[in-house]
Formats: sequence, structure tokens, C-alpha cells
Amino acid sequence: MTLVELRDVTVKAGGRTLLEDVNLSLKPGEALRLFGPNGGGKTTLLRLLAGEVAPVLGTRTYVLNGARQTSAVRARRSLSVVGPDAEAFYLTRDWAQSVRDVLLAAFEGDTLKLWEATPEAETRLAEVVSLTGLDDLLERDFRTLSHGQRRRVVLARALMPRPEALLLDEFTDGLSAGARAELARVLQHVYAAGVAIVLATHRPEEAPELPWRTVRVDGGQVREAAAASPPFPASLHLPIPPGTGELIRLQDVEVWRNGHRALGPIGWTWEAGQHWLVTGENGSGKSTLARLIAGELHPALGGHIERPYLTRDLLTERRRTVGLVGAEPGIRQRRDWTGQDIIGSAWHGTEGFVPELSGQEVERVRELAAQLDLLDLLPRPAETLSQGQLRRLLLARAVAHAPTLLMLDEGLDFVDAASRDRFSALLPGLVRGGTHIMVIAHRASDAPDGLTHHLHLDGGRVASVSRLPVALAPE
Repeated sequence: MTLVELRDVTVKAGGRTLLEDVNLSLKPGEALRLFGPNGGGKTTLLRLLAGEVAPVLGTRTYVLNGARQTSAVRARRSLSVVGPDAEAFYLTRDWAQSVRDVLLAAFEGDTLKLWEATPEAETRLAEVVSLTGLDDLLERDFRTLSHGQRRRVVLARALMPRPEALLLDEFTDGLSAGARAELARVLQHVYAAGVAIVLATHRPEEAPELPWRTVRVDGGQVREAAAASPPFPASLHLPIPPGTGELIRLQDVEVWRNGHRALGPIGWTWEAGQHWLVTGENGSGKSTLARLIAGELHPALGGHIERPYLTRDLLTERRRTVGLVGAEPGIRQRRDWTGQDIIGSAWHGTEGFVPELSGQEVERVRELAAQLDLLDLLPRPAETLSQGQLRRLLLARAVAHAPTLLMLDEGLDFVDAASRDRFSALLPGLVRGGTHIMVIAHRASDAPDGLTHHLHLDGGRVASVSRLPVALAPE
């Protein structure tokens, strides 16, 4: 018996073929791992299994609760793709939804809690919260959570309706080693209970220890294959950037979000000639620090942030001199902006919306796109792109204007190995031109050689500051 069966399935969207002639079966209680390059079709395949997209050719058959059907209605209420898009729904709206609300809504297959929870829903909530360790976050506004905390919540959300399959999209990205270990424990428990697990990942070596069946998804084709993920290129070494003086100075800074202190109080200085590695568990304040430096967040009254490298500390000037890649910038791009709009907006300190580019700017966009293998993405709207394709455009945007500060907040997440290598090759040249780099990373393999200083955060405060004799730091 199969849970989902695809026969000669083709999926198209916007005139493009995303999957073609796919034959695949998912059995109850099976562990299926998907890998392949950005844009290969992994996320589309997950959405196809979940009933979020429909085939234009071929057949898709479900056997849910013992009933065979071709309709995806039941699948859409019990199966959901756990990934960045699940987080984006709540982050891009002004509705205050507590973690409790998010989970209780999912019990009925909805996204918003619009009714009083039944005793059955409350019982299920207690079970899921105990399994995923969310007790301390239940009353928090979802929008105030860290990237890693949000990942745990959307996993718990997917478990609420007792699904027969759990569909995970690049789920280990953005998680600390401790959080990945906790995820592995939860998934092993879920798998032992008979739930099928499908995991799409660029880092197959990080998948929890389960009896995986592995398939490669590339060019819309699906086939059985062995999986591997090469490490960060060992030959890459960042030179010391030129310049003197202080770039960023924090004094008694605190950042509060919806009544929760996300960072501080801290004091810290980023000086010219320094590249920083920033580490800490999920929720320690790393992303908040990066967004504070970029001017997206502001310190509470009594704290001060100074940017001595700027002649005028205006938002437009910050955006023209800072490149920031992370989870939040990616979520904000989900509109009708094209790839060229996304990259070209770097010179104007905007996101997506951009005045008509000059001939020189257009030439630079195309030159950079050619270096990063992005030419085919320039005319495409952001909403048609995979997470990996969008992240690659945001990486290009972050370096197009040769920023003074480049902050990669788990910046290489969702990006395949070949694309990571192409982007990394640009960094030494940028540094020689004056770019200073901050890498926020949970994996030593994502930190290039040449980082000079290490800042470790714990609970929003500075736990330690040290020089790095070499770039690689422990997780």
C-alpha cells in the first residue's frame, strides 16, 4: 500500500515546466530524502505531495485513513510543507498570533485561530508541546521569535492534525548544532510512531539517522541516487580589509520586540580591519544584532549605536553601504519584483522597488548575474522562485554595490554547493576593495578562513569576545 503515488506526473506554472514525467511512491512510515540543485524541483515536489499544487498531466493518488482518492482536499488539511513559506504567512502580516494560537489553528487545518479550542485540541496541544519543547514560548507572539524558534513552532504546527506524513523543506538550515540534535530526536520519535517523513535538503549529511531512501531532483526529473554535500572550499581565504578607525560602536544597547528583550544590554565595537564570526544558540540575539547594525531595528531609550564610517547616518546611506542576507530579507521579497529588480535595488537602498537603472548599473547586474549563474533568473518574479534561487539573488544584491559591511546571517542556507562556491569566490576581491565581513553561522564549514574576531552571544548578551587565530570556530 502507498500513502501517495505519482504516475507520469507533470507540473507547470507560469509557462514553465517544474516537474516532468515523475513516478514516485511514498509508503506509510517511510523516510524519503530529496536532494538536488536550486530550482531542480524539490520544493515543487513537496508541494505536489501536500496537495498545494496540482499536476497538469499524469495522476496523483492518496490513501489517507485507508481511503483511496485523487482529490487533494483531505491532504491539504492534514499535510503541510514545513519550511520558510510556513513562517512567512505570519511574518508578513500585522496579526498578533501567539504560538498557542498558531498551533491550535493547525489542529483543524487552518492558519488562524478563530474559535475556542475544544478539549480534544487542548489535549493534542499538550502532547505536541511536550514533544517539541515549546512550553516557554506558548504565549510569545510568533513574529518576535528567532529563526530557529520559528522552525520548531512550524514543525509543531504540522504535527497538530496528526498527519500521516511530515514534509520538511531545508529544515536544518538556520539551526544550531543543539537545535539540530533536538530536531533529530523529535523526528525519530515521529518516525517511530509510524509517520512518513520526507526531507528536502542541500545538506543530506545533516539528516537525522533514519533508514532514508534517497532520490535526486534535478531539472524537474526524479531518480534514485546517492547523496553528498561538499564542504566550504578550503582554498578560500579572506584578506585583511583596508582602513582605520571604528565602523560600528554599541553602548548599553537593548532591543525590545513586542515586550520581549531580544538583545542586550551590550557594548561592542567593530573596527576597520576586522572580520567577525558571530555564534550562539537560536534565540541568543545574533540576527537582532545584524538587523540593528543595518538600521532595521533600533535600540531602546538609553542605548546608543553609532556608525562612524558614515558621514551622514541616514537610513538610505546605511542601506547603500550595508549588505545583509538572512531569513527576514528573504521573506520580504515575495512579491512581483523580478530578479533584476532585486539585485538592482542595492544601489538605491530599497528592496525590490527601484528607479530605472542606469546603463552602468544594468551592465553590473548582468555581469554579476553571469558570475553567479543567475542570468536566467533576472526576468522572473520573486514569487515564482525556489527558496534557493531567491537566496542566490539576495546574495548578489548584497554584494552588487561593494558594501562597506557585508553581513551573512546564515547567508548560505538554501543554497546548493556549486552556488556557494561561486559566491564565495567573490569575497576576497570585495574585501580588497574595502568590504568588512560578518558571518553569523552555526556551522564551522560556513565560515571562510580569514575571519579575525569571534563574538559569542548567550541570552542576548555578550558571552565572550576573542581573536581568531584561524577562521574555523566550533559550533
